[in-house]
Amino acid sequence: MRWALVKVAVAVTVMVVVAFAVPLGLVIKEMARDRAFTNAERQAATIGPTLSITTDRAELERAVASTLAGAYGRMAVHVPAADEPGGLPLEIGTRRAAEEDLRTVRRIGRASITEVTGGFALLQPTALSQARIAVVEIFVPDDEVSNGVTTAWLVLAGVGLALVVGSVAVADRLGLRMVEPAQRLAYAAHALGEGKLGARVPEEGPTELRSAAVAFNSMADQVVQLLANERELAADLSHRLRTPLTVLRLNAASLGEGPAADQTRAAVAQLEREVDTIIRTARESKPQTVAAGPAGGCDVSEVVRERMDFWSALAEDEGRTARVAGIGGPVRIPVVRAELAAALDALLGNVFRHTPEGTAFAVDVHNGEDAVIVLVSDAGPGIADPRAALARGNSGGRDGSTGLGLDIVRRVAESTGGDVRIGRSVLGGTEVRIWIGLDGWRAPDAPRGHRLGRRKRAAQGRRAAEV
Repeated sequence: MRWALVKVAVAVTVMVVVAFAVPLGLVIKEMARDRAFTNAERQAATIGPTLSITTDRAELERAVASTLAGAYGRMAVHVPAADEPGGLPLEIGTRRAAEEDLRTVRRIGRASITEVTGGFALLQPTALSQARIAVVEIFVPDDEVSNGVTTAWLVLAGVGLALVVGSVAVADRLGLRMVEPAQRLAYAAHALGEGKLGARVPEEGPTELRSAAVAFNSMADQVVQLLANERELAADLSHRLRTPLTVLRLNAASLGEGPAADQTRAAVAQLEREVDTIIRTARESKPQTVAAGPAGGCDVSEVVRERMDFWSALAEDEGRTARVAGIGGPVRIPVVRAELAAALDALLGNVFRHTPEGTAFAVDVHNGEDAVIVLVSDAGPGIADPRAALARGNSGGRDGSTGLGLDIVRRVAESTGGDVRIGRSVLGGTEVRIWIGLDGWRAPDAPRGHRLGRRKRAAQGRRAAEV
């Protein structure tokens, strides 16, 4: 494209220069010729008054010598013979024109230019009487006819060449200004196709290329986002398999002894390891924020009751005491039902996985004016480093844990502007507080009077979370 623009600029500029320079050069040549002959006519006119007064040779020679053309030997005067008997023609100066040209000028009675050796001769007729016509001859050399023409042509050629060079430089700069952004866009597209997801294009160049760069960067960001969401979805789906796996593992532990029981426990352990491998492999990038649910959201109380019904059977088998509070009425939040259920399953699954059998646990829901707090607490040994536990979702699991469970919970909370904190529960073990921000959100079917007293309950929830 760059060289194509240069070629087009050269072709157009050359055509323009030729179209203007050639006629202008011819005009300059004609102007120089006219200037030379006009000057010759003025020189010829200076001798006219003398011829009208006298035809005496001495007087005419003095008059011719007094002119510039006569001083350089370029003027000649041809006077025909007198009418009286014995009259002779008079010729002063060097004659260069042919006799036939002189007779022609006397016959037609107007000035004429004829070509002679070394230049041109201007023949100017002057009437002495009705029958006698003298001819003044002015010699114009070739160099005077073309005086200044060569210099003018050289100047025109230089100007034309400068215009061509300037147009090439401008076209090259313009081409470079368009080609470089296009090349960067092509390189970035190749890099993105090779899997370099960080490839981006500077938004520079002409308007059209800037728009293309903006569209490319937006597309690249969307591709990265879609890939990250797919990895998160794969990790989340794999993690949700851990809930039934936990039940299988605990049930397998109660099968007793025997080859079949050992094989079942080995199969469950292998399956659990495979699920952990899938989760760690899928989580190759930083987790993305969970999208907020629809305007209706979901009912926390309903989801908590449903999940506690599921886990209560296993809790009864292990001799665990389960307590639920704050779910007497509907509590709607802007979170998708499946996401909240996955977060609760992750926390309750951690209780069963990382605490001994017989350890009590509880789920409390606190409904406030600007937030809803869900507390999941247990009477186990607790978490020695809560900050590290929250960071496992990004840094990889330890002690047989993928760290994805708490990360799922955190993303659910952060999608509403809330957060997750880990502290010491009133039961003596770990307490995970999920702060779900409402941020002015209100379910369409929830009356305003239903929120009376929620600020007080929210404050109580914060105090309970910080214990």
